[in-house]
Amino acid sequence: MKVFVDEEKCCGAGTCVMLAPDVFDQREEDGIVILLDEHPSAELHATVREAASVCPGVAISVSEDA
Repeated sequence: MKVFVDEEKCCGAGTCVMLAPDVFDQREEDGIVILLDEHPSAELHATVREAASVCPGVAISVSEDA
């Protein structure tokens, strides 16, 4: 799995950080998503998929190929 974030789409809701704090964080100044781990471990895959699916800005995408 490889995770991608589009900072331009991020609205700073923070749902991704609440779900997967080992994979996502937020910038202090504006709350925009920071990707901490673009290749999360297998045990985090379901949580990362959930974070992508509930992202209100549709700023997170996941590739299963990588």
